[in-house]
Amino acid sequence: MPYLHFSEDELAARRAKTVEMMGQRGFDALLLFKQESMFYLTGYDTAGYSLFQCFMLFADGSMTLVTRSADREQAAYTSVIPDVRIWVDRGGANPADDVKAVLEEKGIAGGKVGVELHAWCLTGQRWVMVEGALQGFCSWEDATDLVQSQRIVKSESELAYVRKAGELADAALGALNDAIEPGVDEGHLYAVMNNAIFEGGGDYPASRGIIGSGEGALLVRYFTGRAKVGADDQVQLEFGAAYRHYHACIMRTVLTGRAGDRHRAMHAAGVEALAACQDVAKPGALFGDIYDAHARVVDAHGLKDCRLNACGYSLSANYSPSWMEEPMIYPANPTVIEPGMVIFMHMILVDSANRLTMSLGETGIVHADRFEPVSAMPHDLVVK
Repeated sequence: MPYLHFSEDELAARRAKTVEMMGQRGFDALLLFKQESMFYLTGYDTAGYSLFQCFMLFADGSMTLVTRSADREQAAYTSVIPDVRIWVDRGGANPADDVKAVLEEKGIAGGKVGVELHAWCLTGQRWVMVEGALQGFCSWEDATDLVQSQRIVKSESELAYVRKAGELADAALGALNDAIEPGVDEGHLYAVMNNAIFEGGGDYPASRGIIGSGEGALLVRYFTGRAKVGADDQVQLEFGAAYRHYHACIMRTVLTGRAGDRHRAMHAAGVEALAACQDVAKPGALFGDIYDAHARVVDAHGLKDCRLNACGYSLSANYSPSWMEEPMIYPANPTVIEPGMVIFMHMILVDSANRLTMSLGETGIVHADRFEPVSAMPHDLVVK
């Protein structure tokens, strides 16, 4: 029996919905390249997606995985995929030929297939292979949104994993708050953060967390190199805790020494903006409406030049290299908010002229009548 994190009935229902959507668009087969889509539909869980693999779902509900020999046992252990074909590692190998062979066997010649084009492992080189194999054999259409549109609305079993990820994020932030002090090495802080998540049963996150002090606090991306926290410093924290690959992200800025008036004003703006964004995040509103709430509050505090052009995004079961996914929160995004969506909102303020930063962010679940943060950590400014 496979090692699954969802019931076989739930996985089957997801595939049935996908097949229904395929029929609406006239697809005889769907070629999926995102590891997230494979996990969602079958439970298949691997890091082998860095190399070529393709999951095929057919109009009759049957499915086939084309992958490498290293993932044969992985597919058997973690998924309900009954048909696994192996493309052979060798010089000049073209695994797209193996995909075409399966399509031919299934009678898809002259038919129409949907292709998940937006996928990390479908590099330009690999797409040239796939497109070449399909040329003259069948027609194809971009179907990137077909599975993704389902994944952004979570089932109750998925939301249970999101809430567990939120608990792990809280544990990590609590450990960081305790550990941050003048003189501590950022490397120790990374260890404290990850230790809390892993000891709680969590997974590797899909992105690299951020812990930056001094000048590094103004950066909102991970970068290599380690510093020691200063006596009068700002420490930027942004990380995601993952449980069964479902993510809950959290963001804070912790100060050492003292909190100046500018830091306090920026923090107050972030607290008010986050509350406004969460209040807007109700079914029927748009993702763009969340950004408008963020901008309205920040600008009213006189901090327009400090805000970014986006303030959050959807979260699901995500794989490296990123836990970020569409839809994102930016101006005029027309995506309609629905119950069951999981959204990370971050209020990032960077005052480059004064070399100051202040951030506040957390993840939550959209309900019919409210927004449920999955973090219980307070929004108070922490000064060590």
